[in-house]
Amino acid sequence: MQPCFHLAFHVTNLDDARAFYGDLLGCKEGRSTDTWVDYNFFGHQLSLHIGQPFETTKTGKVGDHMVPMPHMGAVLDMDTWKKVADRLTSAGVDFVIPPTIRFEGQPGEQSTMFFRDPSGNPIEIKGFADETGVFAK
Repeated sequence: MQPCFHLAFHVTNLDDARAFYGDLLGCKEGRSTDTWVDYNFFGHQLSLHIGQPFETTKTGKVGDHMVPMPHMGAVLDMDTWKKVADRLTSAGVDFVIPPTIRFEGQPGEQSTMFFRDPSGNPIEIKGFADETGVFAK
């Protein structure tokens, strides 16, 4: 079994979450009840439970940006990242940080985008042309 990460957090509405994570992001829905739903979030288990989302602030300085903290996301290959960026852009998602390249020409060069789900939870999706750059110094 390939190890995967599990993250559970609150959303305010499961129908909105299903439309966002399932329909828009294309994540496959797993088990659910009337108070939570699981998703395959790019190979990782995401459990969305009805409740009050965590408070976030723009306190994380990364490169030239202040990013929402805490946040979660995924690291993707560039082809998948571009497809997700195109899907979100076409859907008119209001980006916190629109699709962009960060650390260009440096170790760890990456494509990134920040956006929020319908409950306000911040998400970062990164894309790497070379996976060795994920942990580059």
